[in-house]
Amino acid sequence: MDISKYVPEWILSLTPYQPGKPIEEVEREYGITDSVKIASNENPLGPSPKAVAAITAVLPDLNLYPDGDAFYLKKRLAEKLGLDRSRLILGNGSNELIEMIVRTFVRVGESIVVGEHAFAIYHLVNKAAGGRTIAVPHTGFRFDLAAMAEAVTADTRIVFLDNPNNPTGTMYTRDEWEAFLKRVPSDVLIVVDEAYFEFVDDPDYPNSLEYHSDGRLIVTLRTFSKICGLAGLRVGYGVASPQLIDALNRIRQPFNVNSLAQVGALAALDDEAHIRRTQDNNRNGLAYLRAELDRLGVEYAPSWANFLLVNIGAGVAQRLLPAGIIVRPMEGYGYPGYARVSVGTPSENARFIEALERIVKEA
Repeated sequence: MDISKYVPEWILSLTPYQPGKPIEEVEREYGITDSVKIASNENPLGPSPKAVAAITAVLPDLNLYPDGDAFYLKKRLAEKLGLDRSRLILGNGSNELIEMIVRTFVRVGESIVVGEHAFAIYHLVNKAAGGRTIAVPHTGFRFDLAAMAEAVTADTRIVFLDNPNNPTGTMYTRDEWEAFLKRVPSDVLIVVDEAYFEFVDDPDYPNSLEYHSDGRLIVTLRTFSKICGLAGLRVGYGVASPQLIDALNRIRQPFNVNSLAQVGALAALDDEAHIRRTQDNNRNGLAYLRAELDRLGVEYAPSWANFLLVNIGAGVAQRLLPAGIIVRPMEGYGYPGYARVSVGTPSENARFIEALERIVKEA
């Protein structure tokens, strides 16, 4: 069958997103049982204990459909953020929200602007919708916000920013952000993906929620996957004006956030102890990894997230696998020889350094 007769060209030309290599696959392939996965920026401390308890309590109710409006989760989120619940939308992870935004605001042939080394999903969902992507080169490992503003054209509908950026871990500052806002036309939607904002400890970091106003089209995206350790539940949220939220809700699928995700996220919101432990582990882990990589003479990008972009060398990610160390090669993001290394527990970080040091010494 010639499927090209039935599928648009822009769909057939897509390269599917490749997630990090799963632990089970590595252990089957190499006959090992003690792998360490530090590839996908997951929470190494596991899920919020309060979320686990809350989920366990509602397991007998799985025969029932979830609350299609996620009333209680939205209510608590609105209280925590100090805003009206009409400004909130929930998604099956931030990925679903990104897709909803593109489907709502981009027509076939229109463009979005992204950083050349930004989160790959922005380009993938835009191309799947028949849109064009204008990718602006980074300056070093950082977004060039001035160049991104300059790249906006008459048919640009959205500028996507992730701050901190995945996969580099770098952030842009408040001054850069405010200058960018002055240069981008007010009829262009700005989507700020803040999946890693809870890990940032820098006074120059701009909280995009503080810049929402009637005269500016902004959507802020956040997630429970990282800081709360709920990546397996797939739940994220967006904040925007009620008018933008209303438009997005018109294409949102019913029951898009399952009942376990709603209950788990609601409990995790108030698990301050788990959040603090995660932040402390990340702060200490980044310091350890930086010090050890400096000792080994291995280059890495500065990071404000829960991972480092590390120049480990071509083929090294594959050579780490027999030792049970799974990192994420970054060739697909335009960084050949680099890997994204998530911060793990102290023992996981040490195992990575030990394995990498053996390879470095063999070179």
